[in-house]
Amino acid sequence: MTKQPEALRLADALDAGRYLPATTAAELRRLHEVNEDLLGALKACLQCVDEMHGRKPAFVEDSIAMSKEAIAKATGETE
Repeated sequence: MTKQPEALRLADALDAGRYLPATTAAELRRLHEVNEDLLGALKACLQCVDEMHGRKPAFVEDSIAMSKEAIAKATGETE
């Protein structure tokens, strides 16, 4: 059995009316840091792909579109 992610455990606790300020705040900060790291890595990968020469296969174009959508969703940015 896999362990429930901490963010989901905290969300369940909040939904149940259990107030967990210190634990929740710490987890939100950790998730924010992880999100920033993942967004930075994804943006760097997209930049490398954009700089590739030649035609990109359809699956690469699809992956680029999905990645850009994920970045926009995470950051609220628009192209």
